[in-house]
Amino acid sequence: MKKVLVTGALGQIGSELVMEMRGIYGEENIIATDIRDNGSKVVTSGPFELLDVTDGERMHDLAKKHQVDTIIHLAALLSATAEQKPLLAWNLNMGGLVNALEIARQLNLQFFTPSSIGAFGPSTPKDQTPQDTIQRPTTMYGVNKVSGELLSDYYFHKFNVDTRGLRFPGLISYETLPGGGTTDYAVDIYYQAVMKGHYESFIDRGTFMDMMYMPDAVKSIIDLMEADSSKLIHRNAFNVSAMSVSPEMIGQSIQRFIPDFTLRYKVDPVRQQIAESWPNAIDASAAKQEWGFRAKYDLEAMTEDMLQKLKVKLIS
Repeated sequence: MKKVLVTGALGQIGSELVMEMRGIYGEENIIATDIRDNGSKVVTSGPFELLDVTDGERMHDLAKKHQVDTIIHLAALLSATAEQKPLLAWNLNMGGLVNALEIARQLNLQFFTPSSIGAFGPSTPKDQTPQDTIQRPTTMYGVNKVSGELLSDYYFHKFNVDTRGLRFPGLISYETLPGGGTTDYAVDIYYQAVMKGHYESFIDRGTFMDMMYMPDAVKSIIDLMEADSSKLIHRNAFNVSAMSVSPEMIGQSIQRFIPDFTLRYKVDPVRQQIAESWPNAIDASAAKQEWGFRAKYDLEAMTEDMLQKLKVKLIS
């Protein structure tokens, strides 16, 4: 990667990935795009363009204007929001992806888009979920992600587009607020711990899902995109994870730093059903073997860093 166009740059992943890449590759070489301008440092610290990813002509024009060699396509509706608006999710998630892949084909660009543990379904093995296994999701978000993996494979095999992807678990970040995902409780719980000292979880106790701290997620995207293409077997998309946790485990971790923190439950049936259709813990050995994936943060290290950063952000 030398010059990169990022769609959905103001979202949870993009807001941190853009800033990290600008530090590595130079501010002028990372072109952030989103459907809105929020005046954040992503907008002000380097090139920023307004872009609706369903407008393929506009995306093509921006890629040519900035002479990029890579597209990182992040724009999408997340799982819970996608269930509320399934047709919008299909049109945005798949329409935007097709546009981005077509531009990568036409301009011979390297390409990345994230998949998710949402690509798995209730018939997938739940423990140590293999890299290669049955994928029959029961959500529109999951259908989008499986379709995206297959479509990216197609563009690699049919058109020789250098497509790459990661099946992300729940991503935890202090930079951005929750954005409509099933794993968002694992972000909100830290915010509420600092602001109020208690949290009411919409995911039930004993519900295990894979999670990853955002610095590890950002690093994994950059590492994968810089990896030797000839060594990649599972291009679209590698299982990656740092930890498998339940709400009460996160609560107990917070209590080590905020002893009076309390955790209660008010389960959201829709998001609980989605969570129960996903794996308890996935096997990330293919990513480790093919391009050296390693996560730095475990639950305790993540909790300590999240709470420190949020106290500065919310209280100082």
